[in-house]
Amino acid sequence: MGTKTEIHNGGYIMKKLIFMCGPFSSRSGYGNHARDIYRCLYKMDKYDVKILDVRWGDCPRNALDSPTEFNNSLKSCFIKQTPKGLQLDRQPDIYIDVRIPNEFQQIGKVNIGFTAGVETSAVSAAWLEGCNKMDLVITVSEHSKMGFVGAKYDKMQKTQDGQQQKIGELKLEKPIEVLFEGLDVNEFYPMKSSELKTPISKTIDDIEENFCYLMVGQWCQGNYGEDRKDIPRAIKIFYETFANKTSAPALIVKTSGATFSILDKENCLNKLKHIKEMFPADIKLPNVYFIHGSLTKEEMNEMYNHHKIKAFYLTTHGEGFGRPLLEASFTGLPVITSNWSGHLDFLDAEHALLVSGELTKVPRSVVWKDIIVEDSQWFVSNEQSVSSALNMVYQNYNKVKEKAVDLMKINTEKFNMDKMTEKFDSILEGVSANIPTQVSLNLPKLKKVNKSNPTKIKLPKLKKVTEVSV
Repeated sequence: MGTKTEIHNGGYIMKKLIFMCGPFSSRSGYGNHARDIYRCLYKMDKYDVKILDVRWGDCPRNALDSPTEFNNSLKSCFIKQTPKGLQLDRQPDIYIDVRIPNEFQQIGKVNIGFTAGVETSAVSAAWLEGCNKMDLVITVSEHSKMGFVGAKYDKMQKTQDGQQQKIGELKLEKPIEVLFEGLDVNEFYPMKSSELKTPISKTIDDIEENFCYLMVGQWCQGNYGEDRKDIPRAIKIFYETFANKTSAPALIVKTSGATFSILDKENCLNKLKHIKEMFPADIKLPNVYFIHGSLTKEEMNEMYNHHKIKAFYLTTHGEGFGRPLLEASFTGLPVITSNWSGHLDFLDAEHALLVSGELTKVPRSVVWKDIIVEDSQWFVSNEQSVSSALNMVYQNYNKVKEKAVDLMKINTEKFNMDKMTEKFDSILEGVSANIPTQVSLNLPKLKKVNKSNPTKIKLPKLKKVTEVSV
């Protein structure tokens, strides 16, 4: 993207400068989100874009290694940060920070904070404080938006006599927009069996069963039932549903850890062993297979389209958006998932199997300082409802598949990359109209993202007063 654009009289004007900070090269959810934001700007081709690529925890930074036109364009926007500061020749007109809110900083004349949002019912005080630094906050779903809008805290201060006194209220003070994570219809689409050619398709070919459920998600840390994706409990319910069946379906779990290591794979296999040990030895359990490690978008699309994979299955405790769920729907794959959180923007009970459940307080083991609030809630699916949905797909597949194909048509029209670009363009047009003509230049040294140890923000002592109800 050039820095100048030609005008009708043959002269040139400077394009507005957008500077972005985020994990653009990382294989992570935030990395995907950051790349999609640039993809929108790439399609618009109306801004001068500069990027500071930062780490995202321990995630590999190899997402841009393939020498595609898009990857090369993105990398050409990268700048470096030296001890003297950022290598920018002017203050950005618009600064976009694609990180968690307590990492947000003010660098541009107008500052936008992009966040993938919150999987639970409410955000932390530190996230509110970070968002209030910015001129605009953009998140990915109505669920995530409500997590910001509904969170309120009392600001408390100790008096001279040792008592706690309210000195104000902390809440979201800045405007917030929803911009969904649009998918490229040329990357996720239905395929014929004859078109499948990547190694992942051959791997699935070797699976014995012809009817398989697919689960996609990182098997996170936490005790049974305390993993955010709820993978171990979902496996247990699958075992219970199809135990002792003469021709039982199989479950394929596509998962990976941050390092994609052999040790991580063995850890997953050990967790599976522990789940099996919950059942008597004489019970015949259906097969569960693992696909572990990183897959390209082409491989993911082929996996969704493989003739042996009949449905997508994920009883998650909560999603900010739920990208794999949208990917699966783009291929016409029936979806079984929780009736709560971000994915309800593009899934409904008419076209997907949304299992019932209830909101419960998050376990103490998953509380994460400045990230997951102790008093927040997440969704716990009803086991009978999950089992009924699994059986519905298995026994009435043609009917379920018809609904999934209808959903595919709806979602590919409403949630594609072009629609995302169109909405983002409209947001930026509104922002551009309010850019100050002159703002003091202040380019601080950006701090590295450390997901395991987020930047600390000093706040008064806070007391939760309102719990969001979604």
